Amino acid sequence: MLDSRNPGKTPPAPAEPAQLDRYDVALLAALQRDARQSNAELAAIIGLSGAPTWRRVKRLEQLGIITGYRAEIDRRRIGLGVLAFVRIDTDSHHVDAVRTLELALAALPEVTHCHYISGAGTFELQALFTDLDAYSRWVRERLFRLPHVKDLHTSFALGEVKTGGALPLDHLA
Repeated sequence: MLDSRNPGKTPPAPAEPAQLDRYDVALLAALQRDARQSNAELAAIIGLSGAPTWRRVKRLEQLGIITGYRAEIDRRRIGLGVLAFVRIDTDSHHVDAVRTLELALAALPEVTHCHYISGAGTFELQALFTDLDAYSRWVRERLFRLPHVKDLHTSFALGEVKTGGALPLDHLA
């Protein structure tokens, strides 16, 4: 599987989870709520002074636990009204064929999430489009032209119950 932070590279095998104390967990929770908080605000939230708080954030970044910071954008307000869930079947499960398709899917800007899955299908994508016509064109002109795509099955979101959720941290406490 590809590393979403490093397209084209497979992530390292997960080692033992990093040892995190209550301050690290509190920092992660605070940053997931609002990553724009100042170091002073974070320090006040977790109950440490500024310097140790800053060092802890840097350590979490260096460990690869914090992988980046970004703005959450309302997709509808920028004209992306169609959210498609696309399950792709490959014509081969040979490692080279799957890897080739994996790289091609990761390069598609419409694809926001791509997972190698168990069960029916090989990959499950989440992709965004302006409308159904744009989705249809994308399938014909881009998706079906990718190597090793055998078949696809699509479902469309009719509404959103929860998006952009924070990762659960209770198991770390």
